[in-house]
Amino acid sequence: DLAATSAFLDEAPDQLREIDIDLIGPERLMQATVRVHAAARDGADAHDAGATRGRLGRRAVVDWTLSIDGGDGQHPLDEAAAARAEAAGASLLYSGGRWVRIDGEALRAAQRRLSTFRVSHSSIGGAALLRLAADAEDQLEVPVDLEGVAGWTRLLLEGLGDDRLEEAEEPDGFQGTLRHYQRRGLQWLRTLAGAGLGGCLADDMGLGKTATTLAHLVSRPGPHLVVCPLSVVRNWQSECARFTPSLRTLVHHGSLRTRGRDTLFALSDYDLVITTYGLLTRDIDTLGDVSWTTLVLDEAQAVKNASTQAARAVRAIPSHQTIALTGTPVENRLGDLWSILDAVNPGILGSRRNFRDRFAHPIERHSDAVAAFRLRTITEPLLLRRTKSDKQLVPDLPDKIEQVAWARLTPEQSILYRQVVDQLLVDADAEQGMRRRGIVLAAITRLKQICNHPAHALGDGSRLEGRSGKLDRFDELLGDILDGDDQMLVFTQFRVMGLLLRQHLLTRFGLAVPFLDGSVSAAGRMSMVDRFQAGGDRMLLISLRAGGTGLNLTAASHVLHYDRWWNPAVEDQATDRAWRIGQHRTVMVHKLVTEGTIEERIAAVIDEKRSVANAAVGRGETWMSELSTDELASLVRLDAPSTEGTP
Repeated sequence: DLAATSAFLDEAPDQLREIDIDLIGPERLMQATVRVHAAARDGADAHDAGATRGRLGRRAVVDWTLSIDGGDGQHPLDEAAAARAEAAGASLLYSGGRWVRIDGEALRAAQRRLSTFRVSHSSIGGAALLRLAADAEDQLEVPVDLEGVAGWTRLLLEGLGDDRLEEAEEPDGFQGTLRHYQRRGLQWLRTLAGAGLGGCLADDMGLGKTATTLAHLVSRPGPHLVVCPLSVVRNWQSECARFTPSLRTLVHHGSLRTRGRDTLFALSDYDLVITTYGLLTRDIDTLGDVSWTTLVLDEAQAVKNASTQAARAVRAIPSHQTIALTGTPVENRLGDLWSILDAVNPGILGSRRNFRDRFAHPIERHSDAVAAFRLRTITEPLLLRRTKSDKQLVPDLPDKIEQVAWARLTPEQSILYRQVVDQLLVDADAEQGMRRRGIVLAAITRLKQICNHPAHALGDGSRLEGRSGKLDRFDELLGDILDGDDQMLVFTQFRVMGLLLRQHLLTRFGLAVPFLDGSVSAAGRMSMVDRFQAGGDRMLLISLRAGGTGLNLTAASHVLHYDRWWNPAVEDQATDRAWRIGQHRTVMVHKLVTEGTIEERIAAVIDEKRSVANAAVGRGETWMSELSTDELASLVRLDAPSTEGTP
C-alpha cells in the first residue's frame, strides 16, 4: 500500500525517536533531494536579440528535467511516477528502478518552476545563461544542477582568472617586453577574443594597460578603433610609435579630418584609428559603417552613464570584440559597472533596472554578501583587475605613503563658515525637494571654498597671506619639500583655487608654476608634461578633473591634494599620475584637511568607502543633499577652535 507506507515513513521516525529508537535506512528512503537539471545544446542558427555580438549572441537549447539525489548520486526523476505519487498523496515513489521518498511540498515547488522554465527558458542566449548560472537557485527556490550546461559555457567560466592564465609571448610586430602580469593579461584578451567575447581590463593606473592592449591588437588583423578622451590621444600616438610602429595609425580628430564617404576610403589605409568620444558621437554614421575587428574604450568610465550620447554611440559601433580599459570600473556606484560591461558584452548583466534591484541596491545599501557573490560569479570571467599594492605583481614599485596634513581655520574663516552653516540649516528646514537639494549642495561647495581660503569663497581678489590655515599649512609642507630636489604635483578640484595658488607661489616663493586645467590644449598639456618630466619645473598645479587621468608624471615624488574630492577613486587616479611603473622613489601623498569641519567628516566617509566594493560605491556629494536637517547639522557643524589671531 503506497499511501500507508508513505505515511509510515512520514510519521514513524519522529514517533520512534520519542522512545529513543532511531530508524535507519537508505538516505533515498529517508528524504531525497529534488533538483532541477539543465542540459544545453548549441542552437547555432538562433541569435539573442539582446546580445548581438559574438558568442553571447548564440542561443542554447536547454532541456529542463527533474533529478533526485538520495545519497547515491543524481538520477533522473520519472515525472509520470512523481505525478502518480502526488495524485495519491504519497511521498514515496518508484523511479529509475528504486524507491525514493520526496517531500511533497518540495516536489510541487520544483514542478511549478520546471513548467515555467520549460516555457520561458527552453531557448536561452549566452548572456542570460551566464546570469542563470549565478542566480537560478534563487529564482527556482529549489536546488539547481547546471552541470549540463558547463560545456556550453566553459569558455565563459573557466580559465579566465588571472591565477589560471598562462603567460603569452610578445607577438611579432610588438617592440618591447611585457611584464609577467601583462603577458597573462594578453592571454586573457586572446582567450576572450577566441570565444567572441569582450572584456574590461581594469588594472590599476600605471600597470601598462595600453601596452598590453597594443600587443593584442598587433597580433590580430585590423582595423581597430580606439576611442579615448582628448587628453590621452597624444599618449596613444606615442605608445603606438613606441610599441607597435608597424601598425598604420590614424588620428581621426580635428577640423581637417576626412568626413562622410571620404572617411571610409581614408580609413581603409590604416590598421588602427584613434578618435575621441566627442568625435565618435559626431561621426557615428561614418564610423558605424566600418566592421571593426576590435573596439577599445580607453578611460571607459566615460560611458558609465548609459544614457549619454557617447555611451549610445559606443553601442552602435560594430566590432568582433570590445575592450574597456579603466582603472576605476566602479567610480561612483555599482551602476557604473553595469554600463561598462553592458557596452562590452550587451545583455550580460540584464537590464539596468534588474541590475539595480538584484545587485546594486542589496550590495550598496545592505552589504548583501550573497548578492555580491552572484555578481562576482558573472563578472569575474569578463573583468580582470590587478592592483599595484600587490608586491608579487610589481615587486620593484616603490612604496606610497599617505598622510593627512591637518590645518585649522583662521578666525576669519570660522566666522564665514558659521554664517554659511547657520543660513544653510534655516533654508534646509524650510525648503523641500530639488530646491532643498540645490541649496544644500551650493552650501557644501561654499564651505569647501571657505576651508581653502576666504579669497576663494569671496572672489574679491583680496590678499592671500595670513588668512587661511590651510594655505599656511601648505606653505610649511612646501618649504620642507623645496629644501631638497624633489618635484611635486598639487591637485585642486577648483580652477579658481588653482589660479590663486599659482599667484601665491610666485609672490611667496618666486616660483612660476604652470597650471594644467581644462583650458589647456592637448599640445599644451603634453608640453607641460614633457617639461616637468625633464626636470624643467619643480612643481605642477593640476585641476583634478582635467589632469587626474591619462598623464605620466613619475618625475614627482610628492603629491599634494589641496582639497579633497569626495570620491576616493577619482583622488586615487590623480595620485597614480606619479605612483606608477617608471617611478623609482617612494611617493609621499599629502592630504590637506581642515580640522573640525566638513572636510574632516567627509575624509572619514572616504576611508569607509575604500573598504566597500573596492572603495567605489560612494555617491559623490549628492548623498549629502538627502540628509535630514539634524543629520546635516552634524555633518557641517564647526567643532575645532580657530587659530590665534584676528581676521
